Amino acid sequence: MRKLLQKATISATLSMLACGAAWAEPHPSDPTKGGAGGRIIRVTTLAKTGPGSLAEALSAKGPRTVVFEVGGVIDLGRDSISITEPYLTVAGQTAPSPGITIIKGGIDLKTHDVVLSHLRVMTGADGQAKLSGWEADAFSGVAAHNVVVEHCSFMWALDENMSASGPRFTGNTVAEWRAGTSHDVVFRDNIAAEGLADSSHPKGEHSKGSLIHDNATNITFYRNVWAHNVERAPLVKGGAQVTMINNVIYNPGHRAVHYNLMNLEWLGQDYVTGEITAVGNVMRGGNDTDPGTPFLMLGGDGDLKYYGKDNRAVDRHGNPLPQFGRYGETRAKLITAKAPMTDVSRYSVLPSGDVETSVLQTAGARPWDRAPDDIRVLFFVAEGRGDIIDDESTVGGYPHPVPTNAPFVEADWNLDTMTPKSGRYPGQKAGAQEKLSTRDAAMRAQ
Repeated sequence: MRKLLQKATISATLSMLACGAAWAEPHPSDPTKGGAGGRIIRVTTLAKTGPGSLAEALSAKGPRTVVFEVGGVIDLGRDSISITEPYLTVAGQTAPSPGITIIKGGIDLKTHDVVLSHLRVMTGADGQAKLSGWEADAFSGVAAHNVVVEHCSFMWALDENMSASGPRFTGNTVAEWRAGTSHDVVFRDNIAAEGLADSSHPKGEHSKGSLIHDNATNITFYRNVWAHNVERAPLVKGGAQVTMINNVIYNPGHRAVHYNLMNLEWLGQDYVTGEITAVGNVMRGGNDTDPGTPFLMLGGDGDLKYYGKDNRAVDRHGNPLPQFGRYGETRAKLITAKAPMTDVSRYSVLPSGDVETSVLQTAGARPWDRAPDDIRVLFFVAEGRGDIIDDESTVGGYPHPVPTNAPFVEADWNLDTMTPKSGRYPGQKAGAQEKLSTRDAAMRAQ
């Protein structure tokens, strides 16, 4: 009986699975269907470039869905993938276990109507010296629009882990500025963790979660996890419009959510008031969090219109932290909105007390087939452990799983939603378990 109770308790505590419907199905409010209805392109090699590569599939023209007949690591060799052709779906859920992990680089998305699902991107310093100039993002949308990034895991970026950026001022009016940069982007069920701090970025410390650049609009963060980043969870720049629902922010160093319109970047332009709607989010301090860190901080010179409801902020011991603070002494005002500035009813909104339990089950790539680093990050969030790091070697370095192959059979998939007809995804396991030492494994087997 004691063994059964122990196993049941361990299973309940360590299980990281949720219902399959939450793993890949499009949301009704998504701003695009990507490449749905187009041709199927199969990735058949883990090579960086060449026939059958991911790079070749991404550069193809026309509506397309990219599926995988290989699993393992794609090594970019300190380069980034640039996506410039629209109407694209990348379905990482189709890969055989262990899925697709991109290392030593990142993804720069420079187009529109794209859906990225179930990819892992682990950028890393790759042995580069501190301040040497290697400064890749794990994922960045560059003047991208009508985009969904969902169930991806972004780690070890040298700049931001997960961002939406672009030119600040394109054209002569606010409407033209906003049309010329990133807009209508959804980040859903992702992990953005362990941005590298004192590493190769030329500016020095640069452990950053997410940057939403000036004048980017209709940017939504839903059910994501930011963990172990010094700041930017996210940083919202001047005139940008962001909605945050049911996200988890753990162990921010100096700042969690912050807004900053910088006068030096807006010289000669009239300021535009930024907007943040935040509902049901959780911020929890960790080993590296400055004492008294607020949920939201206002810096710079521009005003921010803010609607906040049911957002929790606590330190590592569960003591309440402030909801609002400032950095810098300027005339910037926090304007309290009486109602959300976006339609949050489009989403299923959990009360903040239920957010951690739910989000940790589903965030990141392939929750049914977790990678060891995803498991480590999520368990450390749940247990209040972990630190901001300077180099990926601190936590074990790049993964080296054995490559795998399996055919993609179109008849086995619902191609409109990229979900398996059987209900079981490739590599689906009974539960995600934290890696145990030999001693712990032996003790739990008794």
